[in-house]
Amino acid sequence: MERQSFLSAIEQICEEKGISKEKVLETIEVALAAAYKKDFGHKGQNIRAKFDLDSGQVQIFQVKQVLDETMIKTPEEIEAEKAQGIEETEGKGESSEGEKKVRFNPEKHMMIEEAAKIKPDIKTGEELWLELESKTDFGRIAAQTAKQVIIQRIREAERETIFDEYKTKEGEVVSGIVQRAERGIVFVDIGKAVGVLFPEEQIQGEYYRIGQRLRVLILEVQKDARGPSIILSRAHVKMVSKLFELEVPEIAAGAVEIKSIAREAGSRSKIAVASLEEGVDPIGSCVGQKGTRVQAVINELGGEKIDIIEWSSEPSKFIAHALAPAKVLDVEINKEEKIARVQVPEEQLSLAIGKKGQNVRLAAKLTEWKIDVVGGKVDERTAQEDEEQAKEGELKTEETKKVEVAEEKNEETKEKKTPASPEAGRGRAKKSKKKKEEK
Repeated sequence: MERQSFLSAIEQICEEKGISKEKVLETIEVALAAAYKKDFGHKGQNIRAKFDLDSGQVQIFQVKQVLDETMIKTPEEIEAEKAQGIEETEGKGESSEGEKKVRFNPEKHMMIEEAAKIKPDIKTGEELWLELESKTDFGRIAAQTAKQVIIQRIREAERETIFDEYKTKEGEVVSGIVQRAERGIVFVDIGKAVGVLFPEEQIQGEYYRIGQRLRVLILEVQKDARGPSIILSRAHVKMVSKLFELEVPEIAAGAVEIKSIAREAGSRSKIAVASLEEGVDPIGSCVGQKGTRVQAVINELGGEKIDIIEWSSEPSKFIAHALAPAKVLDVEINKEEKIARVQVPEEQLSLAIGKKGQNVRLAAKLTEWKIDVVGGKVDERTAQEDEEQAKEGELKTEETKKVEVAEEKNEETKEKKTPASPEAGRGRAKKSKKKKEEK
């Protein structure tokens, strides 16, 4: 193969597999060493190859470890090991001083005295590289061995690259396409790898079809013999926070912070937010204009209800906010036992507790306080204020009606003064009929 074609092939592999050129070069060197040892080497030899990508030249070396007398097992020790059995000889080769001893093999080892003649500054324990005669006329079996080594090493390098890439994405939300589903387990194509969405990490009641595009959270990336194992989730609380980061620029910029989240996937979530900058409304930022931001998150989670509340450093205030939409009359807290007794109006007791206790359960998770909800009578002062507000509303409504009646009379007077035409008469009849219907 020509040098230019060889370089192009290497670059293509690097681009397709996402592997560095150094890794591919190392793979080629290992394959050349394996092919050389197959045809021209001996059993026990440690063969290494060096390949120059610019010139295309190959150098073959035999690597030997440099030893001294203290690092070699004596004939008596070898005989003792043989007597004790093979299991001990393979697993234990250490002297009483804790130094590792080896059986001397001329193909793998060299004494320090001989090694010093070749390389004077060499030390015990180091490797000595002895250059061998390069060969290019490899046989069919050696070439096949080299091919298998290259394929295997490139696969390993590709798996390693994928693992490193997705390991850095743990806790991030990515977009994927549903590939297949087997026994409740959904396999999602997330680009260079396929992630696994187990039943416990799925949103309850959600149905996934093949080819469907959806967002998933990379929960965990593990190393496996067959490649990286990527565990995905749509039910984790981080899924909500990451979706809000994507939809709300204030959260991504750090102006608004998500303090805590309580979630029952597929049903309801409560999210506590706080502003870190003056003049920024945390709830308004998350809701968006006409609810566009929070609605985008709800749609992504399959219609899951989301309550956004304002976080407070005062436990009583935070607990009162967490029980929304119920109105709280009073909060008594026990800091030692971390228990809060919350009083709500009798008519809102069921609203505060929620369906099957969901509202108070999520509020307890959100605040990390044990909450006891009790019904109570509304304070007279509060009731009086509510009545006054109601009266003000009624007065405003009456005033509005008076203004509307006055405007209608003015219009009728103008119509009487203006000469009537048949068309105008019909128009007035329609207008009066429409006003009667509205009333």
